[in-house]
Amino acid sequence: MSLPELDLSIIPTWRQGYRFQFEPAQNAYVLLYPEGMIKLNQSASEIGQHIDGQNSIADIIQKVTAKFGDIPEIKQDIIEYMLVAQREHWIDLA
Repeated sequence: MSLPELDLSIIPTWRQGYRFQFEPAQNAYVLLYPEGMIKLNQSASEIGQHIDGQNSIADIIQKVTAKFGDIPEIKQDIIEYMLVAQREHWIDLA
């Protein structure tokens, strides 16, 4: 499966009004926004922890790979996450 084209030097940021945080009541990371909350799975949580306005997509790939090892799907999974999160208006890719 080929990777979609995405500039890995882009620094993703959470959109205004969205907040990523650990929610003890859910025992999970969540994305809070004015209309509600999204409980994130483990993969999305790992990626989300590195969306801080400082890390590029390439940096995030490197950090997640360093934690979990050189799993071939990591890069593709992170790129797909970024594209879905952008489509759902959770993040800005600028």
